[in-house]
Amino acid sequence: MAIGIYFSPAAMSAEKYDECIKLLRKAGAGNPAGRSYHASFGPKDKLMVFDVWTSQAAFDKFAKTLMPILQQLGIEGGEPTVMPVHKVIVPAAKVASPKKPAKASASRSKR
Repeated sequence: MAIGIYFSPAAMSAEKYDECIKLLRKAGAGNPAGRSYHASFGPKDKLMVFDVWTSQAAFDKFAKTLMPILQQLGIEGGEPTVMPVHKVIVPAAKVASPKKPAKASASRSKR
């Protein structure tokens, strides 16, 4: 069952968030298996995070990499709110229309 996880750290600046993402990528966890969606939002001095995961087990595996990084950066993650996901609505993929050939411009002759 998919779950939504909401983190509201006491104080996570955009700078610390960006460094956390950089360290996760360096650790090979920039796009972890099982994470369907990730968003950070809020004021630049107090960002929050919302993720959708395919399962609690997938998140728990990622947390083994995430938590030491948060600790290294001095980010107190607090206790996340975890809830089952009822539905995720994703916009339909846009189908590209065939490109029309550019019209040749008619040249005018001056008289």
